[in-house]
Amino acid sequence: MNLRALAIAAAVAALGLFALLNWPAITAPTALTLGFAEVNAPLGLILLVASGVLVALFLVYIVFQQAGVIMEARRTAKELKSHRELADTAEASRFTELRAFLDGELRRMEAQGAATTRELGARIEQLERQLQEQLAESTRTLSAYVGEVDDKLDRLLPPQLPR
Repeated sequence: MNLRALAIAAAVAALGLFALLNWPAITAPTALTLGFAEVNAPLGLILLVASGVLVALFLVYIVFQQAGVIMEARRTAKELKSHRELADTAEASRFTELRAFLDGELRRMEAQGAATTRELGARIEQLERQLQEQLAESTRTLSAYVGEVDDKLDRLLPPQLPR
């Protein structure tokens, strides 16, 4: 029980005790004017009953107010839940789209890497063939030079006898 409810209960108990202690004064008949007639009735009891009816009306009003607030809170909670589910669904679809995009980009990059590797391999093979051709040409040229030098040496030096 919170402090506010405890204070209200204490005030009602004090009011009840006051009414109990002053019951003879509350129930003492008094001459009352109703505007068109005059009656003898206990004024304190009439005021006490009128206050009780007024308190009861306020309590009913408070109960209806609280019920309205509770219903509005439930409606808002349902609406928030539906919005949260919608947002989760949208977020999941965004993640799915992102995954598909990343998979596509990864495949594109792999294809690009494979194409680059093939091009590089072809280029290396071409350079290797050119290098082999240049090496063969250099070998032929060197062989031709060696042959020329050998011919010049044969013409300049007399043949030696075998021993």
